Amino acid sequence: MKQNILVADDAKDIREMLRIMLEDAGFSVTLAGNGEEAVEKFNEDVNLVILDIMMPKCNGIDACAQIREKAEVPILFLTAKSAESDMIEGFGAGGDDYLTKPFSCTELLLRVKALLKRPRMAGDFGKAEDNKIVIQDIILDTNLQQVIRGEEEISLTEIEYRILKLLATDRNHIFTAKEIYEAVWEEVYMPNSTNTVMVHIRNIRKKLGDTGPNAKYLHNIWGRGYRIV
Repeated sequence: MKQNILVADDAKDIREMLRIMLEDAGFSVTLAGNGEEAVEKFNEDVNLVILDIMMPKCNGIDACAQIREKAEVPILFLTAKSAESDMIEGFGAGGDDYLTKPFSCTELLLRVKALLKRPRMAGDFGKAEDNKIVIQDIILDTNLQQVIRGEEEISLTEIEYRILKLLATDRNHIFTAKEIYEAVWEEVYMPNSTNTVMVHIRNIRKKLGDTGPNAKYLHNIWGRGYRIV
């Protein structure tokens, strides 16, 4: 059975171009002209969602958040907005990847295929005794795929969870942005991938309450990468 991709963009020519390209690549495509329509058309048969950000009625950020409440389906933002603040907002809403317009059709297809290939919340970057990884007062339960501090569950997106787990399973290693990107996204590192990793690291720190000058959990080793101690 063909995998189904939901494409939402208010520009008809872009929708049609994406439909033709994706159908030629062997996918089934459902089209939506705005975020509200995308949320309405989303169902359990959709395998991946491509969302423009600036759309009428309901923008891509809000549509992403609503879809994310229903399922952990991969979500790719395809947008003309390229500021870091837009990336932070998109990833914070639950997006998995971000591609700016104008874009290469080859790169878009590579990212789509990588997102569809990646197992959902099932990445295993190492073994932990009793299926728990302890980071000071935080516990990663790898069976339940939860991050817990005391009696509170810290809500992370799939990408954020995978990054934290990757760093936590090898405390003696300083992970470069390239290593993190290729291990977590499972696709080839590109020049703009460093910003993608940085935005996710920032979101993780914010959710862990680790945003002060002296990091408690996740450390940036200047000029080298990231590690958990």
